[in-house]
Amino acid sequence: MEELTLGIGSRVEHPEFGKGVVIQVYNDNYEITFMDHGVKSIARSFESLTVLDYRGSEVDQLSFEKVEKVFRKLLTSISDIQDIVSLGDRWKGGKLILEPGRSDLQSKEMPIDTFFHKIVMLRDRLRVIEQKVNASKGLDDEEKVAIQQYITRIYGSLTSFNVLFADNEDQFVGERGG
Repeated sequence: MEELTLGIGSRVEHPEFGKGVVIQVYNDNYEITFMDHGVKSIARSFESLTVLDYRGSEVDQLSFEKVEKVFRKLLTSISDIQDIVSLGDRWKGGKLILEPGRSDLQSKEMPIDTFFHKIVMLRDRLRVIEQKVNASKGLDDEEKVAIQQYITRIYGSLTSFNVLFADNEDQFVGERGG
């Protein structure tokens, strides 16, 4: 292949892997996604790579990983797709036991992992509601603030479950000091 640096988005054809698209450029190789063979690392010096559609290599171009991160953040903000949230190590494999106050009723048992998953879904759906309220054109600012304060109080009511989270940044946060 001629001495030319392919940019992200360049379409190429490999004699063995077929057609693909450059998704990352490194000093000595390209990372290329091929239709039937997935992502492969191809040396920039590989001479049998045919350029089908050249995209120049610009300094400010985003990598595939950065684009993926932006899309993931965007999708998370407009849907109820949840981030991966970890249960604290001390709770893994544990179970939640609810003992009724009456002896004629049976206790209820469930894995803490299952309970934790439901708490995380609740948190993420509250976040979606919060975002939809903030983006709503049908509510005036006063109504948005009132609903936002109510949602913040809901978060505060759920802080008891923070003990289950492995990472502090995943926890519920209510009103702070005053």
